[in-house]
Amino acid sequence: MRTLTGLLPSVALLFAAAIAHAQPARVQAALSASHPLLGIWTLSIPQLSCSETYHFRGDGTVLVKSKEEVSESEFTITEKPSTKGFYKLEDKIVKDNGKQDCSGEITEVGSRVTNYLRFHPSGARFVMCEDESMETCIGPFERAPAQGI
Repeated sequence: MRTLTGLLPSVALLFAAAIAHAQPARVQAALSASHPLLGIWTLSIPQLSCSETYHFRGDGTVLVKSKEEVSESEFTITEKPSTKGFYKLEDKIVKDNGKQDCSGEITEVGSRVTNYLRFHPSGARFVMCEDESMETCIGPFERAPAQGI
């Protein structure tokens, strides 16, 4: 598995490629309270002296803070992992403050992306991948204490 180290120039490309090939996202009915994605997650990017915070909520929305950017998305995610162990996550940006994220990009409202999440058995970490393999992933995202962002 390649981790964020060595992938920094590829992080923006991973998201851009995923956006270009994404399927439409739909807001789903409330997730079960036990879904492993719910809660607050952080992604540290030491090479950029930056971190991102993701607050996945049970109503199918996520609030993201990345450097100066604050955005909100609507997402759907499978209730159970696939036979390969990945959850399919579809996301559509619905609000953005127009400021730069950790990679210096500004996310466009309406952007859609599909990624695949693989959780650590502890439930305290996950990686986000371009497809259902560990070949092109970023992370780990780490569970944060329950607090607002």
